[in-house]
Amino acid sequence: MTRHRAVAGGALIVAAASVAAWSLAYPQGSLTATLVRAVADCAAVTTLGLAVVPMLDVDRYRGELIDRATAPLAAAGAVWLLAELTRQVVSAAQAAAVPVTRLGVQTSVDFAVHTAAGRAGLFSVVAAAVCLAAVAAPRTAPMNVVVAGVAAVGVAARPLTGHFAESALGGLAVALHTVAAALWCGALAGLVLTVEHRGQWARVLPRFSQLSLVCVATLLAGGVVGAAVTLDSPAELYATGYGRLLSAKIVVTVVLIVLARRNRTMWLPAARTHRATAVVSRSRSRTELAIMAVALALAAALAVTG
Repeated sequence: MTRHRAVAGGALIVAAASVAAWSLAYPQGSLTATLVRAVADCAAVTTLGLAVVPMLDVDRYRGELIDRATAPLAAAGAVWLLAELTRQVVSAAQAAAVPVTRLGVQTSVDFAVHTAAGRAGLFSVVAAAVCLAAVAAPRTAPMNVVVAGVAAVGVAARPLTGHFAESALGGLAVALHTVAAALWCGALAGLVLTVEHRGQWARVLPRFSQLSLVCVATLLAGGVVGAAVTLDSPAELYATGYGRLLSAKIVVTVVLIVLARRNRTMWLPAARTHRATAVVSRSRSRTELAIMAVALALAAALAVTG
């Protein structure tokens, strides 16, 4: 029940943040495209995180987290696949300038095969399908590594089109930025969905903290380069829908880094020495994850804003 509440709460936050992000970009953005992309991205991030989290535990107890991650991994993979298929249809309809209800099969196939955005989307669909199918295979540590790798590639596929299609540097920067953010957010989501006991938090939280440091440094560097490539002047940060979204995402990212720093100096030492209860650890992780969900929704809106 607690896990279900966390998922329901996260879904509400993503929906509300998507609407807020669309309003910031209006009239440049699309609410439908933003919502679909936000759901797909959050599901992909969660899939990646659930594959990564068991690697944060020691060998002796890793199997327990792998078992606990199986059901939510299957659910996240299914949502990711469905959302990616929906996103393909919505994107094809937008490219053809027709309503979704009038989109033909041939038009959808042409979009998926003959456009960069369609091929990237198809790649993400395949990645989601592979991750979902992998749940039926024996749940071992090597299989988890495979799922994590496939999920990471699927997450990175979409950003290489759109705003950064013509810039090799910008595309590489935003791909690294996206994968780092997905690892950071996804691993925390995985902790919320799988870790229960104080002893587990004591083992996995220090390793998550080390991972998050690398992720934050990478996403900051990639984000700065990506923004430099995309924006022509600082005035665009408030004068355009894309710039307003980027400004909001920067603010949320700063809040996240401050909170992560506070957790590293207060929560981490307490958890490592078994002084923080599982309830406290779950509460802190959910608070940080809620802010991450807002950041992911803003990132989704950025990706679909012209």
